[in-house]
Amino acid sequence: MNYKLLISWGMSVIYHSSFIIHHSSLIIKIMVAKQLSIFLENKSGRLTEVTEVLAKEGVNLSALCIAENADFGILRGIVSEPDKAYKALKDNHFAVNVTDVVGISCPNIPGSLSKVLRFLSDEGVFIEYMYSFANGNTANVIIRPNDMENCIRVLTEKKVDLLAASDLYKL
Repeated sequence: MNYKLLISWGMSVIYHSSFIIHHSSLIIKIMVAKQLSIFLENKSGRLTEVTEVLAKEGVNLSALCIAENADFGILRGIVSEPDKAYKALKDNHFAVNVTDVVGISCPNIPGSLSKVLRFLSDEGVFIEYMYSFANGNTANVIIRPNDMENCIRVLTEKKVDLLAASDLYKL
């Protein structure tokens, strides 16, 4: 098999167009990360309880965002061990779901994200939601697209640095 494993900004990135074409299900499996969505009542201490459950299990919460309305919030996060975290949270009576997302890495400069989003929108990929975190010169972005396979295809063809799920879990 002829493909390259590139190291970009300290993350493993797989790219080779023929590899993607002939092995699309494998590349999707490697690049698609499991994200936890935890439903929280809007009351003091609920977020603390989530972090305490994860800490007790030795699970690291490396990226998160919280969306809220009047009655509840949704914590969306990337954790070091999604299956272990899911079980621990369920066992502690949290409403939690697992969602597939994809991560990218791009320069932390004006216009970088805009360029990536243009690639996706030009190909009809709708972003349901996304969140990001920057560290120095690198921005990491978690994306929930409406069409994962098409999203990964577009990003790969445009040579956007995709983050392997295993790398996201280690952040």
